[in-house]
Amino acid sequence: MRSIFTLIVFLFAVYSLIAENNFQTDVIKTSAGDLKITFVNHASLIFEFKNMVIHVDPVSKSADYSKLPKADLILITHEHYDHLDSKAIDEIKKNGTKLFCNESSLPTVAGGSVLKNGDMASFKGIKILSVPAYNVVNKRENGEAFHPKGIGNGYVLTFGNVKVYIAGDTENIPEMKNLKGIDIAFLPMNLPYTMTPAMVADAVKMFNPKILYPYHTGNTDVNEIVKLLKDKKDCEVRIRKMK
Repeated sequence: MRSIFTLIVFLFAVYSLIAENNFQTDVIKTSAGDLKITFVNHASLIFEFKNMVIHVDPVSKSADYSKLPKADLILITHEHYDHLDSKAIDEIKKNGTKLFCNESSLPTVAGGSVLKNGDMASFKGIKILSVPAYNVVNKRENGEAFHPKGIGNGYVLTFGNVKVYIAGDTENIPEMKNLKGIDIAFLPMNLPYTMTPAMVADAVKMFNPKILYPYHTGNTDVNEIVKLLKDKKDCEVRIRKMK
């Protein structure tokens, strides 16, 4: 009885903090309980699952993290300023917070654990797979990709029977064909750094997620991806505030 009461108090506190910021949220049913997704902004996300709080790419520009729930787990996709912010991380860390990141983020995040492309880890029953995230087409004036191969991460998280793919900053790379059983996908759609709507549509057709959340969208017209995937009835496109 005490554990149930503790869970209720925890959930009430978390929901109150999130409600104060007026973020959009979705709840996904899994075989191991509800997964709550909070859409902070840009590439910043919060997942709540089995009395745990997971922050992805927390950045102060997206929210006042001093007012958000403390993290049990933090995931950083790569070292760019709109994905990695030591101030936001410090505001949500607590005793026992675990942080996974790519190697280039390590100098900024004391105590972080590196995951390279292809590495696997777990956290309190949640499986974590690090996958590639990089550009093929979009490059800087000097010819260097905005996100070179082998540096940044995407992550596949398994919550019960639900697999969530958080792509990070990437294009529709060939490795996406290796993704299996993805239920929910967060795909970036923001030129020149990530994908066009057409690239996102191509990515969706590679691995067939059941739900697509475009994120990291910048000034892209998100309605374009809705139009491109209107005939793909096995994928629901959900538009949330993720500019």
